Amino acid sequence: MARNKEALVLLLDVGPSMHGVLQEVKNICSTLVHKKLVYNRSDEVGIVLFGTKETCNELAKELGGYKHVTVAHDIKVVDEGTSQALQNLPAGSVPGDFLDAIVVGLDMVIRKFGNTKGKRRLCLITSAQYPLRDPPEGTKEDQVDTIADQMKRHDIKMECIVFREPGVHHNSVMEENDRLLYQFRNRSVAKVVQVDSPTSLLGALKTRNVLPVTVFRGDLEVSPNFKIKVWVYKKTAEEKFPTLKKYSDKAPPSDKFASHEVKVDYEYKSVVEPDKVVPPDQRIKGYLYGPQVVPISSAEWEAVKFKPEKGVKLLGFTDRSSISRHHFMKDVCLFIPEPGNTKATLAVSAVARAMHQMNKVAIVRCVWRQGQGNVALGVLTPNISSVNNVQDSFYFNVLPFAEDIREFQFRSLSSLPSSSQPTEEQQEAADNLVKMLDLAPPGREVLKPEFTPNPMLERFYSYLDLKAKQPDANVPPLERCLRRITEPDPDVIDQQTPLIQNLGKAFELKENPKKNKARTQERLAYVDAGDQAKSEAETSAEKDGVLEALYPPSENAGQIRDLNPVQDFEAMLAKRSSSTWVQKAIEEMQKYTAALLENSREGDNYQKALECFAALRKACIIEQEPEEFNQFLTKTYERLKGNAANFFQLLSSKNISLISKQEAPDRFASFLLFCVH
Repeated sequence: MARNKEALVLLLDVGPSMHGVLQEVKNICSTLVHKKLVYNRSDEVGIVLFGTKETCNELAKELGGYKHVTVAHDIKVVDEGTSQALQNLPAGSVPGDFLDAIVVGLDMVIRKFGNTKGKRRLCLITSAQYPLRDPPEGTKEDQVDTIADQMKRHDIKMECIVFREPGVHHNSVMEENDRLLYQFRNRSVAKVVQVDSPTSLLGALKTRNVLPVTVFRGDLEVSPNFKIKVWVYKKTAEEKFPTLKKYSDKAPPSDKFASHEVKVDYEYKSVVEPDKVVPPDQRIKGYLYGPQVVPISSAEWEAVKFKPEKGVKLLGFTDRSSISRHHFMKDVCLFIPEPGNTKATLAVSAVARAMHQMNKVAIVRCVWRQGQGNVALGVLTPNISSVNNVQDSFYFNVLPFAEDIREFQFRSLSSLPSSSQPTEEQQEAADNLVKMLDLAPPGREVLKPEFTPNPMLERFYSYLDLKAKQPDANVPPLERCLRRITEPDPDVIDQQTPLIQNLGKAFELKENPKKNKARTQERLAYVDAGDQAKSEAETSAEKDGVLEALYPPSENAGQIRDLNPVQDFEAMLAKRSSSTWVQKAIEEMQKYTAALLENSREGDNYQKALECFAALRKACIIEQEPEEFNQFLTKTYERLKGNAANFFQLLSSKNISLISKQEAPDRFASFLLFCVH
C-alpha cells in the first residue's frame, strides 16, 4: 500500500439498542466516505454489520459461529457503491457481539493485504449493551489479548465509539464490555470514546485523518548549555472547505482524456503605451507611502527582510495567571520529546511537572524554519499525562505583539443614568435565561468541541454527494442533528416557556415618541416664566448626565494637546466650570484643527484633522451650536480649498458635512421663535 493510502473497515452495530441513532450512524459514515472521495480517492473501505438477523461472512462459512455478522461491503476503493451501501443500513433484530465483528473485520484486512505494510484501521460503533458469547477456549480477556496481538503484528489500529443515551442504567454486562474495550486501549491498539447524544456521535468519528507532519524538529534551548530535543506538531487547525477548481467544458464530450483544466495568464501593459506588454524584468513592486508610490526591487526587499536563525529559545517563566486566555492567537501546537530519546523525555517531563507544581508557564521565542521571515513569541503550558504510555508534553500558543492587541476602552454600564440600567426584575429574568441555556450543567457538558462537527462542512459534503447523483437537486433542509448545533435545543425551549414569557414581559417594548418634534412644538407654544425655568433646569440636568457619560472627566481638561486632541476636547466639554466653558472648548478645537490643516505637508495631518472635525461636529450637535460648526467649516473651505482640496474630498467621503436642521432641530426652533417675537 502507498504511504498515504488507508484501508478502513467500518464495524457498525445495527442491533435494537442502536435503532434510534441509525440515521446519525449513516450520516457520519457517509461524510467519511464523501471526504475520502474528495481528498483520498485511492483509500479503500469495507463495511461489516453486526446485530443483523442473517449471517454472511467468510469465517462463518469456513469455521462456523460468528452469527449475526454480515459483510455489507468488501474492502474496495471508495466509490458510489460504498456510499450506497451505507444508505441501505438495515435495522437489526438481534443483539450484536462486537468481539465477533472485530474478528471478522480483522480477518478481512489480513486476507486482503497479508503482511504488506500500510495504514489499516478498524472503526467500531456500538452501544456495547448486550452480553458477548463465551469463547470456545479461555476467557474473554484472553480472546481480547489474542486479537490485540494480531492487530499489533499487522499494524492495525482501532477506534471504538460507544453510544449510550443518558439515563441508561449501567449493569454488570455493560461494565464487562467496557472493561474489554479498555483492554484494547491498554494494549495500545485502540482508542475508546463514549458519547451520549446523537450530536456527539456525529463528531466522535474523525471523518478525515490528516497525516501528522512536524512543524519543527530541533532543540528547545533553555540555555546555551541546556538543550532538549523536541518535535512540534499542530494540535488544532481550522478545517476549511475543499479548494474549488476552474472547470472548462470546451473539450468535446467524446474526449475521455480531457483534463478540463483552465489556465490563466496575465499581461502587464504600460500606461504610456497601452499596446506594449511589459516583460517581468522591467516590472517592480511599489508600496503606497502617503500620496506617493515607493518602488522597491526584489533585491532590496531581500536585503531588508529580517532573517532570524531557526530555533526555539526559552526567554523565561511567569505565573500562569499573568497570561490572559484571550491573548492566544492562531493554532495550538504540541511540543513532545524526540521519539526514542530517553534523556529528552525525562527532561521534558521534569520541566513540565516543575512548572505544573509551581503554576508557571514558559515564554519562548520560535522560528520554525530556516529563512522564515517572522518570529513567533508564545507560551508553553505543561500538559501532564495521566496515562502510563503517554509522555508529558507542552501546549504552545502564539502570543500577540503590541501591534496585534486592540485595546478598546469602553465605559462601564454602571456609569450610565439609572434609567438606562436594568431593574432587579429584568436582571433576574436575564440571569434565569443564562441558567436555562447553560451548556455545561453539573456532571454533563453539551456540545463539547471534540465531539461537535462543523455543521457547514457536514452540510457541504452531504450536498456535494447529492449534486453528484442529481445535478438538478435543490438544497435539502437542515438535518435534525445539525439543527441542534446551530439552534437552541427545542426541548429546553418548550420546557422553559413560562421563563421565556417572563423575560419578554420584563423587557416589554414600547413605542418611542418622536421627542424632537414634541420639544419643538413645546417651545413654540406659550409657557409662563416659572414653567419655562423649570423645564430648562430639567433639560440642562438631563443634558449634563448625557455629557458626563459621553465625555468622561479628565485631569488635562483646559487645553488641547497633540497627543490626544479629541480626548482633550471632550474633557474640556465635560468640565463645564462656567457658562462660557463650552464656547471656549469649541473655539480651542477650531483653532487647533485650523492649525493642523495650515501646517500639513502632503496630507500628513489629514487623518488627525478628520478626527477633530468629527468630534467638533458631534459636540456642536449635542450642545445645540450648529452655527459654530457650519460657519467654521464654510470659512475653512473658502480659505484652504485650493491647498487642501484632497482633505475636503476626504471629509465628504466620511459624510462630514454641514449640520442640517434635522440634526439640531432645537436650535433652529429657537431661532424661529426669536424671529416671530
